Amino acid sequence: MKNIDFIDKYGTFRIKNPENYSGLYLPLAGEKGLKSSITPTLGGDSKTSQNTFLLEPVSIENLHNNKGTRNFWCRIVGKGFWSVCGSSAQQEADRFTGNQDESELEAGLMWQKLHRASKIYGLEADTTSFVTLDGSMEVMLVEITNKTDEAMEIVPIGAIPIYGRSADNIRDHRHVTSLLHRIETTQYGIEVTPVLSFDERGHRKNDISYFVYGSSGNGESPESFYPTVEQFIGEGGSFLIPEAVRTEKAGAKAGEKFQGKEAVGAIKFANRIIKPLETVSYIMLAGLTEKENDVNAITGRYRSVLEVKEELNTVKKHWIDKVNIDFETGNAEEDNYLKWICFQPILRRIYGCSFLPHHDYGKGGRGWRDLWQDCLALLLMEPSDVRRMIVNNYGGVRIDGTNATIIGNEPGEFIADRNNITRVWMDHAFWPFVTTKLYIDQTGDTDVLFEHTTYFKDYQSMRGTSHDEAWNTTYGNKQRTAGGQIYFGTVLEHILIQNLCAFYDVGEHNEMKLHGADWNDALDMAWDKGESVAFTCAYAGNLLDIAKCLRNVEKISGINRIEVLDELKLLLADDEILYNCHDKKQDLLMSYAKACENCTSGGTALIPIAAICENLEHKAEWMMKNIRENEWISDGTDGGWFNGYYDNNGRPVERCESGDVRMMLTGQVFAIMSGTAKKEQIKAICNSADKYLFDQKAGGYRLNTDFKEEKFDLGRMFGFAYGEKENGAVFSHMAVMYANALYKQGFIKEGYKVLKTLLDTAMDFDRSRMYPGVPEYFDNDGRGLYSYLTGAASWYMLTMITSVYGVHGELGDFVIEPALMPQQYNEKGDAKVSLEFAGHGFDILVHNPDKLEPGEAHVKRALCDDVKVENVTGNSVRIPKQAIEMLSTDKCHTVEIYIE
Repeated sequence: MKNIDFIDKYGTFRIKNPENYSGLYLPLAGEKGLKSSITPTLGGDSKTSQNTFLLEPVSIENLHNNKGTRNFWCRIVGKGFWSVCGSSAQQEADRFTGNQDESELEAGLMWQKLHRASKIYGLEADTTSFVTLDGSMEVMLVEITNKTDEAMEIVPIGAIPIYGRSADNIRDHRHVTSLLHRIETTQYGIEVTPVLSFDERGHRKNDISYFVYGSSGNGESPESFYPTVEQFIGEGGSFLIPEAVRTEKAGAKAGEKFQGKEAVGAIKFANRIIKPLETVSYIMLAGLTEKENDVNAITGRYRSVLEVKEELNTVKKHWIDKVNIDFETGNAEEDNYLKWICFQPILRRIYGCSFLPHHDYGKGGRGWRDLWQDCLALLLMEPSDVRRMIVNNYGGVRIDGTNATIIGNEPGEFIADRNNITRVWMDHAFWPFVTTKLYIDQTGDTDVLFEHTTYFKDYQSMRGTSHDEAWNTTYGNKQRTAGGQIYFGTVLEHILIQNLCAFYDVGEHNEMKLHGADWNDALDMAWDKGESVAFTCAYAGNLLDIAKCLRNVEKISGINRIEVLDELKLLLADDEILYNCHDKKQDLLMSYAKACENCTSGGTALIPIAAICENLEHKAEWMMKNIRENEWISDGTDGGWFNGYYDNNGRPVERCESGDVRMMLTGQVFAIMSGTAKKEQIKAICNSADKYLFDQKAGGYRLNTDFKEEKFDLGRMFGFAYGEKENGAVFSHMAVMYANALYKQGFIKEGYKVLKTLLDTAMDFDRSRMYPGVPEYFDNDGRGLYSYLTGAASWYMLTMITSVYGVHGELGDFVIEPALMPQQYNEKGDAKVSLEFAGHGFDILVHNPDKLEPGEAHVKRALCDDVKVENVTGNSVRIPKQAIEMLSTDKCHTVEIYIE
């Protein structure tokens, strides 16, 4: 392990001289409120939404210039001045002259502490940063120690520039919006309340106040203030060498007002003489609030060091408790990386897909796909609220099987698209049932399928090909019947509509139309003739799983018929001639969509479950047979793979001809995961993936080979440099799903190789240059990019728990089928995972003293709290749901599995 050292089992790490590496940042946030990022030099930004940025917005490409965002200065009387975070012009130069400060960063979940020691002045500082648990403010605690033998006098000055407006104004009317600022100094700080929220589509009266407050460690108020940028930095100055720091410039007193200027929360404290080895402390608070709230009262909770440290301990404990999954694999570094990977889905729930430096797209919120995939992780970590989320989220489905693409802030709130563009991602209907199936397996709650919820309604109709001219805002965003009532359908009905509509929505090769894109958002230029074989495989697997689920429902509950929308009967046509004709399938789909375009009839029909299951199975079998017969590519040796796409000219995208090898990982993942690929085909795919896609230097399996063309008839990804993002990078999300698919089909060694390579690359700091976690992708040099907010984390966590450790539910039963490789046990042959299942805490211990490989290993016996588990067969341990329900909820239970 290089550069990063872990100091506990909760992911807390240290790194020396972190400012020497580019692109490092940590998320800081509360459960709500502020969403911040912070760098080793205290750069980064802070905001609550697209329109309320406390600190100036930053992207990864200007993060290296983002100095002086948060700073604390010491002017050493008679000697010079020094920044506790290294953000001064002199310290920047000293980094390359041998006079560099010594620095070390210590960080954990939602907090960081920067230690910096000055060789020149003999000062040391610890600067701790975090966001309060309620998200009301950032806290910066600065503790300065005199390490010399003589007393020294310092002038402490904290400075945090206040941006105080929408991210849109970073270039759009930046100066004009500063004219709206009304700035006031108070006893403890500076408040900025813009008069208006500037928007040329309609200005609004602003009701947000931004603030920076400060106090000494024992609660003393500041001496004076520099509330505007020009006052603080001076004529010709900068945030790296501000006039107010380098000179004895007089500041403003409490109670003064300023307007029409760029603001800064620059606070001067009284001169302080520090004795040798004495430590003095200062507190800086920054946040925003509704302007009618009393900022003084809000900040008054954190005036002293004791109060700040109490809140810091609360924050640390909260996030450690939140990540309630622990792995013990015999490798402490890997276990700590897995702790951060388990934290990433929580970060995405807070930050959405925006609001961290790499994620500079969108305006907040999560997309449809993100929502459902993140629920996979939440089911394992925070399962108590998932049922309500699932039912509410089906309210984003349209009656034609498409869906709103952006999730609002409130449960059941949806937005058609963040950019008001009519578009359809063809994979979107696949994910909801994947999550619902996991929920049912984890809980045994099949009743969720019969919960009723609404359908989303807007101007878009006919699966994104038309507009409903009869719709208006008076109609509202919920589907109605011909009688004007809001229509409610079961969760199961939503699932059937989504998946059946997708079955009929095919192109000329009888594979599902690509539309705006599938999982790969960058395949976005083939609306007319593009097809996704990859997700045709995925939907085929879904149809089989839905049928299996319904057969279980009938077996468990005795329910043998279900009520569905009358129009849905059109989608249950079961005719081989129809299946073989793509035009007829499209015609049937459009007939259904037209029948429901503005309103449904309001009528329903009762259909036998057995008939629906047979219908779904026939469709799935036809799809798989069609793909096996028409999409397989052989490389002429022991390799082969499925063509995954057709471009906008109707041509297959993948091939192996005269040395021109075009292979994409996505199509192979879903062919394997769904069961479309037979065992021999999976072996051939693995051989080809190892031969054509695996790149050790880049960090694992690339998303595709180099097509060596821009290919504007498929998507923007081919405009990216090869090896970057969706064009041939090691894309963690799809690589992890490849591992998951391989484990699912029993290819454990191959799946382990995928997971291990990704984790090894992330852990090799000299290559990845990233804090712990799994990134969205690794570039050609193995550098990790797009940290934290990636669905790869949810799938990595899910795969580790349900496939590697084999801990999962089956209709509420607790099932454990270990598939650990010898390297994943400690020196005694033990491995452990701690998690929650059905409201109970469990420590799962697997004992394999001979470190047998999967396939050689068999479970000989199992104990739950020292009581023998009777249901042990082969490599599987099953504890029935009824037995789990009888266990106490006030203690953690231990399951021990003995392998021989």
